[in-house]
Amino acid sequence: MANVLPYRPKAGEIPTDPGVYRFRDADGRVLYVGKAKNLRARLSNYFAPLHTLHERTRRMVTTAASVEWTVVATDVDSLQLEYMWIKEFDPPFNVRYRDDKSYPFMAITLGDEAPRVIVTRNRRIPGAKYFGPYPKVWAVHETIDLMIKVFPIRTCSDSSYKKAMASGRPCFPGQIGRCGGPCSMKVTIEEHRAIVDDFVAFMSGGDQRFARELTTRMREAAAAMDYESAAVYRDRLQAIDAVLNKSALVLEDDMDADLFGIAEDELAAAVQHFVVRGGRIRGVRASTIEKEIDIAGADLVDQVLQRAYGDAAAGDIPRHVFVPALPDDSGELEQWLQNRRGRRVTIQVPQRGRKADLMKTASINAQQALMLHKTRRTSDYVARSQALTDLQEALGLTEAPLRIECYDVSHLSGTNVVASLVVFEDGLPRKDQYRIFGVNETTDDTDSMYQVLTRRLAHLDHPEEDEEPVPDATADGEVVTVRKRPRFAYRPQLLVVDGGKPQVEAAARALADAGHSEIALCGIAKRLEEIWLPGEEYPVILPRTSESLYLLQRLRDEAHRFAIVHQRKRRKRDISSVLSEVPGLGAARIKALLRHFGSVAALKQATPEQIQELPGIGPRLAEAIHRHLAAG
Repeated sequence: MANVLPYRPKAGEIPTDPGVYRFRDADGRVLYVGKAKNLRARLSNYFAPLHTLHERTRRMVTTAASVEWTVVATDVDSLQLEYMWIKEFDPPFNVRYRDDKSYPFMAITLGDEAPRVIVTRNRRIPGAKYFGPYPKVWAVHETIDLMIKVFPIRTCSDSSYKKAMASGRPCFPGQIGRCGGPCSMKVTIEEHRAIVDDFVAFMSGGDQRFARELTTRMREAAAAMDYESAAVYRDRLQAIDAVLNKSALVLEDDMDADLFGIAEDELAAAVQHFVVRGGRIRGVRASTIEKEIDIAGADLVDQVLQRAYGDAAAGDIPRHVFVPALPDDSGELEQWLQNRRGRRVTIQVPQRGRKADLMKTASINAQQALMLHKTRRTSDYVARSQALTDLQEALGLTEAPLRIECYDVSHLSGTNVVASLVVFEDGLPRKDQYRIFGVNETTDDTDSMYQVLTRRLAHLDHPEEDEEPVPDATADGEVVTVRKRPRFAYRPQLLVVDGGKPQVEAAARALADAGHSEIALCGIAKRLEEIWLPGEEYPVILPRTSESLYLLQRLRDEAHRFAIVHQRKRRKRDISSVLSEVPGLGAARIKALLRHFGSVAALKQATPEQIQELPGIGPRLAEAIHRHLAAG
């Protein structure tokens, strides 16, 4: 693999201004959109030596054929332009969001002559005010039933309302006391609008003034011995208490805030968005994120906030936004949100008290959602069986692939390569069977794949090398030693390699040389998720929604994850142990060196001038690092 991308711009060509950049493939399709306070500094990270890049970032830059950028006046402008371009181009390497479900909302149709309250999943009703989302439809109906006892507004359909207004006869809900709109002939349109405004004010903040007013009126009516009116006020007060009790007070009763709990791993993330109004949780929105390049922590928070508020109305943006990590451009994000809201917005990381407790709760929910996302489809026996059957038919196998092994080769540094092996049996991962292979020095992924498979297939020919003596008891109680065959020596029905035609042909050569042509083989290429078979000129295209493609994707992603975890452990151990001895070099600078050079071996080849290019490392420290590594 070449270490320099052919389309890399010269350093002097890239401006140091803030802006937005786009990577495109040979067909002109936008692959990735990003923003930067300093375009030259940010883009230089993508053009570092390829072996130092994260696996998925490397795949993106090698798939791309060009990069272009647009300079903007301010960092806030770059934030806005990035969001617009991500919406317009839907780049495949930007994070991909999947809402867990279509949540029900309570909506007040403020654009109508006589607004009504409805339950809907449609977020595009003109002029409507939304509350929620709610976890279940019955929860919305229950809240509405309680609310119209206090604020009797219209609930009937538009057709019923028009018919009632034209005929002068109340709609059916109005006749039974379920609709308090003008069609009931009890209030005028103006009076009804005032009640609607109170309804919205209460739902927006759980305004305690309504409870105080009803309490005062109830006592005054009781003092005047108007017990019938007092009973009406009492019932309305009980309804308000019931609504408030549905959501416990989690923050101060005058606080409006959004809180984002995030759980992530190398391949995916789950987000729990708690909507807090008047100190109470008014709604929870869950979504999952599929990562296509290396993005984590604060950078992920940046993307989540852009998506949450990119199309939000001013009234839906709260005064406070709480996140698990503060983005680098938090100041620009605050200014962006303030421009959209028209008033000040703060982005903070909760440190203590109720806010920190609520963040912990949101994070726990996000961790559970991430685990559920990864196991939901594999826990379904019918779906797993269908996946194996479809895979058998699509690949022309003689039997269902009950044991599948997937291999991924990853560069650890310029001189070291590792390969991961993951095993699925009956469509489920067998983590006790996972393996990591160290590979001899090579710059060719196909040669690495050949080496790994040759070593693995040798276990099939000499299973006795893997056997271990295990004590057992016979029927008469005599203890004997038997030899138990480990699962690693079992023959897989299908081998899957990460990559396209070259990787598949290398794996096929290893199978042929080992004399195991009975084992089926395929490769899954990331760009279009096509399936390559040995000796075939064109790939197999599986339906995007098929269970068989999902199974292969899980295998490939699990192999990526396992390799990445192993790489990070070894990189951290390798570089930290050597560089921690350099005076003046702390954890943050060691991390920056690791990100740029990838390993101590690559850093040893760098000159003091190259080391000095990193921010925060001056000539004296660069010389000290170079001298220490040379002496070692």
